[in-house]
Amino acid sequence: MERNITLIALFAALIAALGLVPKFDLAGGVPITAQSMGVMLAGSLLGARRGALAVLLFLFLVALGLPLLAGGRGGLGVFAGPTVGFLIGWPAAAFVTGWLVGVWRDGLFGRMPVAGTALAALVGGVGVLYAFGIGGFALITEQSLTASAAIMLVFIPGDIIKAVLTGFITQGVLRARPGLLRA
Repeated sequence: MERNITLIALFAALIAALGLVPKFDLAGGVPITAQSMGVMLAGSLLGARRGALAVLLFLFLVALGLPLLAGGRGGLGVFAGPTVGFLIGWPAAAFVTGWLVGVWRDGLFGRMPVAGTALAALVGGVGVLYAFGIGGFALITEQSLTASAAIMLVFIPGDIIKAVLTGFITQGVLRARPGLLRA
């Protein structure tokens, strides 16, 4: 129990620390940050449940007003901006990434090589996240889903790179700490 709480808090802190990497905006007020990779790592290294809980803890701290998002943003106002769908989608993205890593580790990809983990991060950390993000962006900006999706295309290459990095980082950490995924 204490180990789970520690890991959840540690990964919430990791996501916060990745917010220190400078952000930059490409389109529509949606920033490119390293924090989405922290979400992918939380899922791939902690598993579905603990990964999602780490992200929920992080979002709770942001809602309380701590400036933990990239660029020093925090407070309830961030949940009314164009990134709200991405923020709401982070726990689901971590959960799906972690779930896929768990399922594929025991079956399809065996020991979860880099490609399997990267694919899990692509499905959860990009596919699921973009479903939430595009929907939220369309709602807040009053644009169509198609127009919102077109605006988000520019972010896809960077997120693919983050997913591949997640695969490499996860495999390196699990080689060093093989029991990390055990609940």
